[in-house]
Amino acid sequence: MSFVDAIQSALTQYAVFRGRASRPQFWWFMLFCVLAVTLAEAIVGDVFSGLVTLALILPTLGVTARRLHDIGRSGWWQLIVWVPVVGVFVALYWYVQPSEPIENKWGAPQPLPLSTD
Repeated sequence: MSFVDAIQSALTQYAVFRGRASRPQFWWFMLFCVLAVTLAEAIVGDVFSGLVTLALILPTLGVTARRLHDIGRSGWWQLIVWVPVVGVFVALYWYVQPSEPIENKWGAPQPLPLSTD
C-alpha cells in the first residue's frame, strides 16, 4: 500500500472501527499525521495545529482499531497507552507485529500488492 493509498483509505474510513488495516497502511497514516500536524504548526501556528490534530483524532482511532484487529486483538486495546510507562511500549510492540495470515473474527487479511518489478 502506498503513502497516498493509506491516507485515502484511512480518511475515507474515518469512523470505521471494523475490519483490518495492514502494517503499511497504519504506519503510512501515522507518518501523515505527524507531517500534517508539524507542517500546520510551522506554517500557521499552534491554533491551526490543534485544529488539525482534532480533525485527525477519529481517523487515527479508526485505523488503530483496525490495525489491532489485524493482529487478532480488540480495538479497545488501544487504551493501553494510558497505562503509565509500559503502556506505550506494549502498544508499539503490537503495532509492529505482522498481520495474522488467516481470517480472524474481524475479516480476511488484506491482499499484498503485486510487485511491479
